[in-house]
Amino acid sequence: MTCLIADEKTREREFGNLVNIPDNYPKYVVSLDEFNQGSEVAGIAHLHLLDFLRLTNL
Repeated sequence: MTCLIADEKTREREFGNLVNIPDNYPKYVVSLDEFNQGSEVAGIAHLHLLDFLRLTNL
């Protein structure tokens, strides 16, 4: 989890590590960003914290 993804360096840090994990489990980046929530980067879901907490199926 990160508070905000304010720049490209933060985005690379948060998503880059997950891209390198070779498995088929769902991957999530959780943040407090109001923008870009619900988006996806290389198959990794970007969710707002409240949306993540409301999920019933992970």
